[in-house]
Amino acid sequence: MNGTLLERARSGAGDEAIRAVARSEGVRPELLRKQVASGRAVIVQREGKRPVGIGEGLRTKINANIGTSTASIDPEEEVRKANIAEELGADTITDLSMGGPIDEIRAMILEATGIPLTTVPMYQAVVEAGSIKNVTVDRLIGTVRRHVREGISLVVVHAGFTLGMLRELASAGRVMGMVSRGGCFTAAWMLLHRKENPFISRFDDICEILADNDAVLSLGNPMRSGCIHDSMDRPQEGEIALNAALARRANDHGVQVIVEGAGGHVHPARIPEYIAHYKQKTDGRPLFVAGPLPTDISAGYDHIAACVGGALAAGAGADYLCYITPSEHLALPNAKQVREGVVACRIAAHIGDTMKYGLREGDRMMAVQRRARNWEEQFRLAIDGGRAREIHRQDNTPGCSMCGNYCALEIMERFVHEF
Repeated sequence: MNGTLLERARSGAGDEAIRAVARSEGVRPELLRKQVASGRAVIVQREGKRPVGIGEGLRTKINANIGTSTASIDPEEEVRKANIAEELGADTITDLSMGGPIDEIRAMILEATGIPLTTVPMYQAVVEAGSIKNVTVDRLIGTVRRHVREGISLVVVHAGFTLGMLRELASAGRVMGMVSRGGCFTAAWMLLHRKENPFISRFDDICEILADNDAVLSLGNPMRSGCIHDSMDRPQEGEIALNAALARRANDHGVQVIVEGAGGHVHPARIPEYIAHYKQKTDGRPLFVAGPLPTDISAGYDHIAACVGGALAAGAGADYLCYITPSEHLALPNAKQVREGVVACRIAAHIGDTMKYGLREGDRMMAVQRRARNWEEQFRLAIDGGRAREIHRQDNTPGCSMCGNYCALEIMERFVHEF
């Protein structure tokens, strides 16, 4: 049957991608089909690779950002980061390259990985035009077309704001203004040209390109807060409403949609209510959250702060987390920091799933193996077993050097017969 995956799901037809995701998630295919048809779940596909399901009732997924900058260009290093992210369990990778041979870097990452790759086409459009002002709408649309034709599974566009909303932002009294790079590029283009958002004016064209390649649309949230002292305001509310309307419009073209929101920096007490608010306003569509960071003073350890915020967000209903690395706000992450970011984000997703769906079998199995002092099984069950093994063996002792000869478990096993 022809048509996009969303169109097939809406017609009631079966689909191998839906069946594959249902098997991996342990859900009924018919239930997942209905979730996809309603827009409450999406299936991100990559030709010849395992599809990834994101949305309500599915395991919380994580994304790892990589890519060059104008200050750091090493294509091989970006491939290494992509490999590390995939090996440690990232579900998707986003290439944000803005330096060096961008097309070649994207092709190298696609060649070296087996999970969906996502992009923000505005980034490359700005680089190739030489400046934000020189970007033409046709160039922007052409970049979107090129990316999806080359095998990009999901593209991010910052369509959810207007010139009027930028004026509201200017008078909103925020400590931080707009902190989204893609959003700032789009906003600067609008202000320089005195024109409305090009992603809105050409939205139908973008949807047709995505539908032709059955790629997923992610609606960015540049109006997100940049510090925890900036709370929900009119620009954010306006963006939620506009993104919700655009999501419905994209669905009419047969395009699956993820909505970004509730990310950035958010007061910890507000995270659950923000997630619920986004979900309610967007008809339960898959929610992608960057972080969120529940504090602003964790520089150098932002991956830990994001683990806390991400766990709260996932537990409250967020479906898809973007990792934060220790280098956030400081530098382009290196391979080690990518590793730390992915692991922290996977921990957040796992905790969130425990909150959403109940106790997970992996935690029980780990407890059983800890009681048995079965170190190899503990390493196998750990999110980063290699790191666990490395720490365990750092003192060259056969057991755990924390307790040495005075292990609480051994002592109680020795005297349990006294009860």
